[in-house]
Amino acid sequence: MFSSLQAVRLESARAHRIRYLLVVSATEKESKSEIVLLGVDFPDESLATCTLGMVLPLWSDTQVFLDGDGGFSVTSGGQTRIFKPISVQTMWSALQVLHKACNEAVSNNYFPGGGALNWTEWYQKAVNSDQSCINEWLAMSDLESVRPTSPSIFSDQRTAQDVTERTIRAKLREVMGTTDLENITSKEIRTELERRVGCSLKDYKEFIDNEMLLIMAQMDRPSKIFDYLYLGSEWNAANLEELQKNRVSHILNVTREIDNFFPEHFTYMNVRIYDEEVSQLLPYWKETHNFISDVRTQGSQVLVHCKMGVSRSGSTVIAYAMKEYGWSLERALGHVRERRPIVHPNPGFMRQLELYQGMLDASRHSSLWEQKVGD
Repeated sequence: MFSSLQAVRLESARAHRIRYLLVVSATEKESKSEIVLLGVDFPDESLATCTLGMVLPLWSDTQVFLDGDGGFSVTSGGQTRIFKPISVQTMWSALQVLHKACNEAVSNNYFPGGGALNWTEWYQKAVNSDQSCINEWLAMSDLESVRPTSPSIFSDQRTAQDVTERTIRAKLREVMGTTDLENITSKEIRTELERRVGCSLKDYKEFIDNEMLLIMAQMDRPSKIFDYLYLGSEWNAANLEELQKNRVSHILNVTREIDNFFPEHFTYMNVRIYDEEVSQLLPYWKETHNFISDVRTQGSQVLVHCKMGVSRSGSTVIAYAMKEYGWSLERALGHVRERRPIVHPNPGFMRQLELYQGMLDASRHSSLWEQKVGD
């Protein structure tokens, strides 16, 4: 028997979107309750229909933490989700229900693969929210690189420092774009910058150095692997002008530590993992292939990126090429490296690519056999 223990309205990053956290219980044999958290989206407040954006079964390792910012996080089965109820009273009610649910999961020793909560797989397959809604459910609180806060709309709200920094950015791009960077020092760039700005910038030395590094990184263009696919770094993902120039409409972010910089401009998909040998990329390659294939079908452009465009995103693009074009790992790796020589999957990802090649080969052979039998 299924029942909803509580529906909690949550804050949303977009004004007209309505989000609810549902705590759903199923009473199995011997009156044991199994509980799952569901994230429900109403893309617009005027709509009467909703979609499903998040599913989190509560296992015996479930932990709930207050985040100190009006919300709480729930960690279960290695996954963490953050929830911000619209009021303190709502949060208090939700925490009481979750505390009881955690005790139930612990007392019944529910763990992944142990036979409990199998019914939640139906919900997993039924997730159908828009990608922007799903991204909000997957939002992390400890990202290392986050999108900047929105600039002030009105000029009289900007401080003198804001105005100076804006001027420095614009002039610095001019200087670096017209200078042989192999034969000039950062001090010489600052001197030329002061000449163009018309005042001393000694109080902005650190700011200028940081901006120079940022501009240098952004001058390293993303690599065009296919007509519809760019492979790049965090800096490319943060360069709005370049993204728009390349007609990018979708971004595949293959990092755990980097935010989606422009969620209002692009459609994002996130694969939240670190660049470590133990990280598992292979389970995501079906979804990433579908994401990129949809972009290609639409006649659009996609940027696939990680921190440096070397390991995580490189491996993901190689896996895509293997499946999409029926290439071997060797051929796909060669094609990608020819267009972006720095691509170098870590040893763990290489082993997963080798395994993926075997899986694709087996699938193709199976299809051929079925065709022959059918003939």
